[in-house]
Amino acid sequence: MAEHEIPIVVDFFGGLESLFSNQKQLKLALPAKDEAGRPANMDFLIRQLHQKYLRGRKDFFIVDDAVRPGILVLINDADWELEGEGKYELQKDDNVLFVSTLHGG
Repeated sequence: MAEHEIPIVVDFFGGLESLFSNQKQLKLALPAKDEAGRPANMDFLIRQLHQKYLRGRKDFFIVDDAVRPGILVLINDADWELEGEGKYELQKDDNVLFVSTLHGG
């Protein structure tokens, strides 16, 4: 890993893996800074996932540039709402989990 990258692990469950080429886990070396030179945060990660890894229908993961309602997001096993949601600045070896709570019947 280069010094200007942040190693993180992203996991997908509840069917979301099907949107990411059936990969349940991505090990990423995310740039430490976003496009504007600010520290990489969850909003940046979501944009990166959308632009580089999302292979299924965008609207099943993102709505209005935000994670779709019905998707639980955990950062190191804590609800991202407790961590600042999209503003949370990613740290080395963070584990980010996306779980769909929406199920077809």
